[in-house]
Amino acid sequence: CFLTGAAKLIVVIAIFLLTFYVISQVFEIKMDANLGHIFARSALDAAARSTKPPRYKCGISKACPEKHFAFKMSSGAANVVGPKICVEDNVLMSGVKNNVGRGINVALVNGKTGELLDTKFFDMWGGDVAPLVEFLKSIQDGTIVLMATYDDGATKLNKEARKLIADLGSTSITNLGFRDNWVFCGGKGIKTKSPFEQHIKNNKDTNKYEGWPEVVEMEGCIPQKQD
Repeated sequence: CFLTGAAKLIVVIAIFLLTFYVISQVFEIKMDANLGHIFARSALDAAARSTKPPRYKCGISKACPEKHFAFKMSSGAANVVGPKICVEDNVLMSGVKNNVGRGINVALVNGKTGELLDTKFFDMWGGDVAPLVEFLKSIQDGTIVLMATYDDGATKLNKEARKLIADLGSTSITNLGFRDNWVFCGGKGIKTKSPFEQHIKNNKDTNKYEGWPEVVEMEGCIPQKQD
């Protein structure tokens, strides 16, 4: 009877150990599977990060060379969305910043440091051109000048204002008309015409919006002013 009881105990212990072993093996297999999944996911995430295209300043398509300032800008969209001007990853003017308005929007940037000097907008529909003329005359040599239209930027322009903007390197300013979309980047004291300018005429046959052409966008690298 004693031997039978002992035998039963041995069997119970053996079953317990076997069950424990099986459970532990299954648990380890699940742990290994989970760890494998985690490592595989980490590897995929790392691969995704490595293949993600790099982001350049202001979101431009490629990096600028040394001693150049990255910029990106867009005109306004009809009379609804204001223009946007970004230099060296700093948004200088936008609707979000609440410093844009109808007419010609202007940002002045130090040609040596890339720092913002001033922002202004001039209403060329219901305003006066005189403040724009005085502002343009006050710009110092070596200053980078970025301009973008919103709604209408041409109705109140006169010959003097157009000439002052042309002296900054613009070629399209002489033809800028009612509700045209225009973006421009030039400089005070520039010796040649600026390569940074986009202009779309207001044309009822081609306008994207009723009464307004599509938005114009432009990006590039502005050479740093050297002493």
